[in-house]
Amino acid sequence: MCTVTPISLTVGANRIVPTVAIPHPLGNPAYTMDEELELRKELVDKALKALQTEVYKQTIFE
Repeated sequence: MCTVTPISLTVGANRIVPTVAIPHPLGNPAYTMDEELELRKELVDKALKALQTEVYKQTIFE
């Protein structure tokens, strides 16, 4: 999970899950607590699916 995908590509990460923003990678201060919880669940779910996916080259999971 990262906020700046080009850096992850440069260092050779195999699985890249983009997050929200550099100061708030797994959240958004403008969201309500419930909205932020849902956002976090979605990001973590996406990351878990990325770990379960077989990859053969660098892959960004949008």
